[in-house]
Amino acid sequence: MTDAQLEGAPLIAPSSTDHPLYDSVVEACRTVFDPEIPVNIYDLGLIYTVLIDSENAVKVTMTLTAPGCPVAGEMPGWVQDSISAVPGIRDVDVDMVFDPPWGMDMMSDEARLELGFM
Repeated sequence: MTDAQLEGAPLIAPSSTDHPLYDSVVEACRTVFDPEIPVNIYDLGLIYTVLIDSENAVKVTMTLTAPGCPVAGEMPGWVQDSISAVPGIRDVDVDMVFDPPWGMDMMSDEARLELGFM
């Protein structure tokens, strides 16, 4: 545990689910796909946090299925472009993290079903 982490604090920060643009931002994330997996990155669980401030600036914290993913350098730009197209969004910042590491348990039920894990 690092000094920045407090005991009992969540590893993934909560999202701005009560913001009026949150659902539109999530839908924008669902238009981005990992080229190797036929499921969108949101349902794969690659989007950890969507923060939207009072001026409609978005900060996304995301990960990849593996640090060596071939699209690691491109995917944040795809996410930024997709969210930037949402009407009303002022700015988008995408932060790539690998802690906590992604796991299959982060996938939605829809993703598990699509990939044959259910």
